Amino acid sequence: MKQKTSILFALLFTALSGLHAPLLHAATNRPNFVIIFTDDQGYADLSCFGGKQVFTPNIDQMAKEGVRLTSFYVAAPLCTPSRAALMTGCYPARIDMDVPSSLEIKMKNIPEGRRFPVCLAGDGKGLNPEELTIAEVAQSAGYKTGMFGKWHLGDQPEFLPTRQGFEEFFGLPYSHDIHPMHKNQKFFNFPPLPLLEGEKVIELEPNADYLTRRITDRAIDFIERNKDENFFLYVAHPLPHGPLAASPEIKQKYAQQLKANGKGKPGIFPTAIYEIDWSVGEILKTLKEQGIDENTMVLFASDNGPAKGSAKPLSGRKGTTLEGGQRVPAVIRWPQVIPAGTETDKMLTAMDVLPTFTKLCGAKLPDDLLIDGKDIMPTLVDGADSPHEHFFYAHWGVLEGVRWKSWKLRVIDGKETLYNLADDIGEKENVLASHPEIAAQLRVAMQRFEEELAANVRPAGHVENPVHLTIER
Repeated sequence: MKQKTSILFALLFTALSGLHAPLLHAATNRPNFVIIFTDDQGYADLSCFGGKQVFTPNIDQMAKEGVRLTSFYVAAPLCTPSRAALMTGCYPARIDMDVPSSLEIKMKNIPEGRRFPVCLAGDGKGLNPEELTIAEVAQSAGYKTGMFGKWHLGDQPEFLPTRQGFEEFFGLPYSHDIHPMHKNQKFFNFPPLPLLEGEKVIELEPNADYLTRRITDRAIDFIERNKDENFFLYVAHPLPHGPLAASPEIKQKYAQQLKANGKGKPGIFPTAIYEIDWSVGEILKTLKEQGIDENTMVLFASDNGPAKGSAKPLSGRKGTTLEGGQRVPAVIRWPQVIPAGTETDKMLTAMDVLPTFTKLCGAKLPDDLLIDGKDIMPTLVDGADSPHEHFFYAHWGVLEGVRWKSWKLRVIDGKETLYNLADDIGEKENVLASHPEIAAQLRVAMQRFEEELAANVRPAGHVENPVHLTIER
């Protein structure tokens, strides 16, 4: 752990006088930070992003009191690589978290079409403990850190949240469909799903109907216990990833809402979304009740595009590098700092969370730590341009596209398509023939990025003889 120790010592506290003028109040009162991250929630799976099949009044209110990010990207269209990028501020390929897990590589009987670059049960691969996470940045700045929900960055002890900067963890080591009832169980032979408290398995096969509610209760308890100290809270809901579920209380309440206002459609998917919205409302209400609402920055986003929901008007879904796979609904709320009722279409990413929070909490990243995220506060507060010249789309270890301003070049199996997202957000018209000079410029950008990545890849974590998590008897 020498490298990690040296990195943490390098996180020297800096004066906050360098912050932008609208943030001067933070100089004497550093903000708390809450990330609410859902699973497989698409661009149109929020009412405030045009969703017609869902009812999300609390998140809609959060958007009215904050800023909607309409060009917010995650770094991959699947769980593990996307979450690795959020935690580290890096493209997944930079930290070797963009390719199939070591377990899948060993399991030759899994057809290629069923393989995904995600950590599985009893996997020898995970987020390298030497990587610097947001939670470790927060700890270095004296913040209390807690995570409740789905981790999915490795289930071996070396990779768990408690080894990556979180003082508290309650939740699942991976997706809640990684269990014996998985549709492809004959290939995977998954063990019972474990629920963890810290590093200890406390239940097997927890009732999915109550996952959102139990995670929310723990998040509220964390806020109440740490209201007098700075804290970083990561709430990672396993839903609306399948198998879909919701508590009986929410099912009844949602049915009443439908009857009262006629908005939304009956069914378990919108009900699961409604319970997530309930959770957001409970967290925001708790912040207000504890008197820390105005000094807490809250980010709501999804880890990738939809599997069962909607990405309209975007094209594509989860698992693709079309816009619907990686452009996700996002809202940020920080009263008196981020202007209320605003939106930005500037190109921002989940990788930006780490460097942005680092500056806000008064820490400084080591000069030799190479990350891809940028500080986005100038964009959120002052309307500055995106700090990114390019955003690169990749899936399964393959670079498939790049965005520059409103232009997107996509390359699949050697076939190129060029879109102007400013007037073609659905990627319907290939304008390659009429703008060859733009395509040529973007080809060069992709080539340079691939070369730079190849020279600066850091290894993922690996353990020999991994074991399944289960209750110790």
